[in-house]
Amino acid sequence: MGSNFQDDTVFSVTKLTSAIRDLLEGTFSNITLEGEISNYRPNSSGHLYFTLKDEGAQISAVMFRGRAMSLDFIPKDGMKVKCTGSVSVYAPRGNYQIIITKMEIAGSGNILQILEERKKRLAQEGLFNSDRKKPIPRFSKRVGIVTSPTGAALRDILQITKRRNPGIDVVILPALVQGEGAAITIANMIKTANDFSLCDVLIVGRGGGSLEDLLPFSEEIVVRAIADSEIPVVSAVGHEIDWALSDYAADMRAPTPSAAAELVVPKQSDILEGLSAYKQEFYNQITSKVERLKLMIKSFDVANMEIRFRSIEQPLLNRLENARQSLIEGMNTKIKDTKTLIQQKVQILEEASPQTILNRGYSMVRTQDGKIVRTSQGITSGTKLEITPANGKIFAVAE
Repeated sequence: MGSNFQDDTVFSVTKLTSAIRDLLEGTFSNITLEGEISNYRPNSSGHLYFTLKDEGAQISAVMFRGRAMSLDFIPKDGMKVKCTGSVSVYAPRGNYQIIITKMEIAGSGNILQILEERKKRLAQEGLFNSDRKKPIPRFSKRVGIVTSPTGAALRDILQITKRRNPGIDVVILPALVQGEGAAITIANMIKTANDFSLCDVLIVGRGGGSLEDLLPFSEEIVVRAIADSEIPVVSAVGHEIDWALSDYAADMRAPTPSAAAELVVPKQSDILEGLSAYKQEFYNQITSKVERLKLMIKSFDVANMEIRFRSIEQPLLNRLENARQSLIEGMNTKIKDTKTLIQQKVQILEEASPQTILNRGYSMVRTQDGKIVRTSQGITSGTKLEITPANGKIFAVAE
């Protein structure tokens, strides 16, 4: 700066600030800074304002809305972060700040905290619910593998697949498994497998590594791609003690990529043994049914048929005979009752007959013109009468 200004140069505040700005912005145009967030102030417009500090100093920081939208965590006071950006001078206040273009968690402790927060948030959305889990096909014809094409995990899976069942097809969907852009390529490969129905089951994973190395499999874009997959997904990230959020979203978690291959690829020998057992069981069932049919057919020979027919006929004949006897007895009873009733009616009629009355000693008197005489009135002296007793007739003249 001494080469540009004389020792006796008098600066205005604006000129000095401008010189400082040119110096700082030209020197620190793209730096990475690590520190602890303090005085975090998100703006309603989406910009993030806060202070980065360590044990000895602090600097103002701002992350504008367009960059802040790419964050996969929520910044908080006390969180240790690693930021990339450029130093800028704000002339009206005479202070300097760093304009951040990229920010990530620094240190494994904070990473675990972020992952727990993300896990809780995605779980609340239901992405890890058991009712979303799809069954892994028992007999897959084609297995898809989303992993690094040069990693040891792929070699292990291919070796186990070939050893267990060489007849199964394998589709390799190459993806970055660590570093920047890895999560996007993993999610894209999962989507590609679904868009083109490339396989019956997907193995998504990689070999072991540090917590930072496994982070792509806990990125939200990967978790959502697994949860949305129509193809069943087996998550196989790292070793048995390792974990990623993909384990919770997947339909099944395998402790290692090798274990994933054993889970989705059935042994050919087991399949053949199973088929042989089914064949024997099927043969035994058919043989048993044939024997039962033979026994049934044997029961239909002439002698047995006659016995069976008699056993069916005899109860019917007995019922018919019983019905006939009941009908005859009923008819006889009805005839007897009717006969008795007729006799009673005849007796009543006979008792009411005029002849019966005459037999009792009564007589019937008629005039000459045949009119029955019921009273003496109307009978004059000299009237000729005809008297009919029980037998014969008597002719008389009234006096």
